[in-house]
Amino acid sequence: MTALAGSDPILSCAEAAAVEQRLFGADEGREWAAMQRAGLAIAAAVRRDFGEIGGFPAAGRILILAGKGHNGGDAMIAAQAILQESPNASAEVIFAFGVRALRPLAMRAWQNLNHSAGRRVNLRTVREATAGTGAAPGWDLCLDGVFGFQFRAPASGAVAALLRRVNAWPVRFRAAVDLPSAGLFRADFTYATGSVKAPLLGAPEAGRVRYLDLGFFQGGEDGRERVLTAAVLAPLGAWRDPQSDKRAHGHVMLLGGSRSYPGAILMAVLAALRSGAGLVTAFVPESLAPGFAARAPEAMWVGWPETPAGGLALEGRHLLHERIERASALVMGPGMAREPETLALAAEVAAEVAAPLVLDADALQPEIVRSGRAARIITPHAGEFARLSAGAEPALYAAESGVTLVLKGPVTRIFDGAEGAAYHSFFGGPVLARGGSGDLLAGLIGGLLAQPPTAALAAAARGVVWHGLAADALARAHGAVPVSITQLLDFLPAALRESAACPAS
Repeated sequence: MTALAGSDPILSCAEAAAVEQRLFGADEGREWAAMQRAGLAIAAAVRRDFGEIGGFPAAGRILILAGKGHNGGDAMIAAQAILQESPNASAEVIFAFGVRALRPLAMRAWQNLNHSAGRRVNLRTVREATAGTGAAPGWDLCLDGVFGFQFRAPASGAVAALLRRVNAWPVRFRAAVDLPSAGLFRADFTYATGSVKAPLLGAPEAGRVRYLDLGFFQGGEDGRERVLTAAVLAPLGAWRDPQSDKRAHGHVMLLGGSRSYPGAILMAVLAALRSGAGLVTAFVPESLAPGFAARAPEAMWVGWPETPAGGLALEGRHLLHERIERASALVMGPGMAREPETLALAAEVAAEVAAPLVLDADALQPEIVRSGRAARIITPHAGEFARLSAGAEPALYAAESGVTLVLKGPVTRIFDGAEGAAYHSFFGGPVLARGGSGDLLAGLIGGLLAQPPTAALAAAARGVVWHGLAADALARAHGAVPVSITQLLDFLPAALRESAACPAS
């Protein structure tokens, strides 16, 4: 298979060990350099993600859980970097197996931390931590570095008790290095350093996963399970041809909306306008067109005859037929509703158009998805996919249907029906768990698909990553609660620029 540029393989624990053996062997100098990169990357990511809940406090308290090896070393290097930026902060370290059990590089990380932070770092024994006497300590940050990906279950009784005890303590931000220790530590974020290990996929104890690319991969490595990186957006940050005009950047058309759900198609159009497409045309119920044109005059709004209930009527087909040859992509479904007449219209359009399609929301019906021969991207959430697939696995469904499947969820996955690969996006988060998020994504993917030469898989991946990066930026700026989803659009420019400046973030 030819992997999408801007993605890296997701590895089993054995594969990850083989990669690190190939890269470092027994060379402690190389291992130490990699540990430094990992620790500093964790510190930067923690600080960035802490912004979602107000930022790391100036006098914050850090709890470090360290095992014998590299994960503990990574956690201590990360803590050292945070303490250096926060001179009033302090840390406490619990060595799960005692200081004397530390391997050489972990010992070096501990000595550096102790030397640089001095009195701001204290030790607590496992026995003290699990005694259960006195008030529970409060912490701003807990860094879990007890076990790495070479851990073999079960954890000893004392260590298991420690992890369960720490889970019960009041901690604002719980971060695991690489994998939550023993599957017991309950993380808010897990920072996968160097590679994403397969046990993280679907692990509820991992919280939100961040992939910290340390340069282990050079591109082209095999792997049907893959993680998307911000580098997938690189083509969007390149110079545009100075001789180009609006037609050179594609014409995306959108068909949807109803009096029952007017906002969905408007949000999809607003996102398409931000995608970089040169032209945007929207076909909407005629009663909605004047108001939408006032809200977004950059788009060309075409009023469509309505059914008595306010949906798209079959008699409007000529409006699309007159213009569809100029389309380089068509988005269909947002806000369309499920009137039989409207669904019959959508099935007819899907069967006839040659332009690549993005099908979303109410257009996600079996008879519509399987109609026609045009390239198709479909964007269901879990409930919609269950209705479409009749229990089929996503990869098999994508292959049999010949679609690019964007399966939305806490971790959005993209299944390439042509090659059978699954691409995981760890960008975004709970801020996206609100109405309208999928409409924005559909419009963004459609606008990207319209820009030649963009294949369906690339458009889907870029849309998902860009959407997720903007959501992360929105949450860090305003939190995940007091926001509206359309605010995400204002963070698309910054997300794209950040991805260009720091593609491995």
